[in-house]
Amino acid sequence: MKKFLLFGIVAVMGYGNISAGVMPATDADFDSWKVRFIEHMWEIYPAWASSVGYHKYDNLLIIPDETSRSHELDFCKQQMDSLHRFKIENLSPGNKIDYHLIENQLKYASWNIKELKAWQWDASMYNVSGSVAEILAGNYQPLDQRLQSIKARLELIPAYYDAAKQNLVNMTAEHGLLAAEQTKGGMSVFSDELEAAIQKSGLSPEEKKEIHSLSVQAVASMAEFAAWAQQFSGASTHDFRLGEELYNRKFEFEIQSGYTAEEIVRIADVRKRDLHKKMTQLTLQLWPVHMKGITMPQDYLTATRMLIDKLSEDHVAPGDFQSAIEKQIPDLVKFIEKKNLLYLDPSKPLVVRKEPAYMAGVAGASINAPGPYDKNGNTYYNVGSLDGWEKEKAESYLREYNKYILQILNIHEAIPGHYTQLVYANKVPDIVKSVLGNNAMIEGWAVYTELMMLENGYDGDKGVNSKEASPEMWLMYYKWNLRSVCNTILDYSVHVKGMTENEAIGFLTREAFQQEAEARGKWRRVSVTQVQLCCYFTGFTEICNLRDEVKRKQGKAFDLKKFHEQFLSYGSAPVKYIREMMLSK
Repeated sequence: MKKFLLFGIVAVMGYGNISAGVMPATDADFDSWKVRFIEHMWEIYPAWASSVGYHKYDNLLIIPDETSRSHELDFCKQQMDSLHRFKIENLSPGNKIDYHLIENQLKYASWNIKELKAWQWDASMYNVSGSVAEILAGNYQPLDQRLQSIKARLELIPAYYDAAKQNLVNMTAEHGLLAAEQTKGGMSVFSDELEAAIQKSGLSPEEKKEIHSLSVQAVASMAEFAAWAQQFSGASTHDFRLGEELYNRKFEFEIQSGYTAEEIVRIADVRKRDLHKKMTQLTLQLWPVHMKGITMPQDYLTATRMLIDKLSEDHVAPGDFQSAIEKQIPDLVKFIEKKNLLYLDPSKPLVVRKEPAYMAGVAGASINAPGPYDKNGNTYYNVGSLDGWEKEKAESYLREYNKYILQILNIHEAIPGHYTQLVYANKVPDIVKSVLGNNAMIEGWAVYTELMMLENGYDGDKGVNSKEASPEMWLMYYKWNLRSVCNTILDYSVHVKGMTENEAIGFLTREAFQQEAEARGKWRRVSVTQVQLCCYFTGFTEICNLRDEVKRKQGKAFDLKKFHEQFLSYGSAPVKYIREMMLSK
């Protein structure tokens, strides 16, 4: 899940404006302006800067108050005025994309403050743990220097959470509970990780004592905020649903698609029915193999569910979940190299790790990639832990991520999905396309690679020489692909049409064949996020459409590896702009 800022600012002198009346016409002028724009943007959003490997402002923590929001709006207006002094028709295709990305970012940031107003109701957006953890884990500076940056942030944490409580006048219960959970989890960054770093450092005893004292103060502020958010959320009456107008606007800003939200939901519904037909055909084929002696129900959705449940019994033990993931990564690399599907850079490390506590409660698996300023840093594959889970809950989760699905999950999150795409994105020399990357392209690529790998015969049981995935693997793939399809339908139905929790659970368990634990986890996710669940299917649809277009245009000359590498060469730009670039060539 890609990070996206919602607010943050420091007062800076001058925002890189171009004098009134000046209208640069060359790409060189625009390139120079982009450099200044990005530099000023990092002053405005220092936590975001740190997350992409730009550490000049690591010592800044923005207090999220009215003053900071006012400064951010001023920044957006002045930068928009500067941007609009360029004639987009005079720019190169690559710079036209950057123009659109910058314009979208500035409009979105302003709209977030003035219209969406998530700062008033989303308590989970107030979280200092992640950025501090990233600074601690970095190797870009000596530890002592990084601790000094953290010290400067620690001094402001009490004021940060005081401002957060002042902002949250319409907090939703769902976001309050999530904030409480993540804040409590994030306290370990200060009580454990930071304390260990302090002792390991070469700081003087006095400096160590001072940072320790500030850390204790920060943990106390976090604990107070977590308790306040949990208690306040119990009396909340603010609905977490966005409603049609806000939802459609957020979809436009975040997805940047050629489709509207309503259009992509209609396409998803068609895809859902098609997948059900394909799964029915496979169920008829596989029932005699796996369900001997059991009469097949006349209702094909029920029969398919029964077969999926049977196949799902084959899964790893709870304690082996992370190690099983680690073992599969080399097999994916070998398969891609054998089939000549895509170049993989062997010099970029991928580290599978237990999901940090401050990230818990939204997704069970995710990727943290190094930013474009830290291209040699580790990429972390975060795996949710099952420690402490009740036996029944853990079993339901593992059946969801069974032997077949676990392979597809690794394709999506790691190779050739997120990990691979983000390695390519960091090679793009244009920083704008990297830092203002489009989530629908990023997630869409990961979903596309799942299909592409099976189309080329991937099946973990058959090894690198596999020419055709098994019917069981295809059945489970279709079930998995239903996730992204039904995510889109679910998100729109909940936030726009008012779908209830019981309706959502019924929809996911029956039509998406999900285990109840997975369905309830998805309900929680849709209640604390908006639009993000649509990016998977939207990006997937646009990439598949683009591949079909390029195939028709090139005919027998079409080369899948070249298509993949050219597509990824444009960074994380929206698919609609990549399409323009590729088809123009």
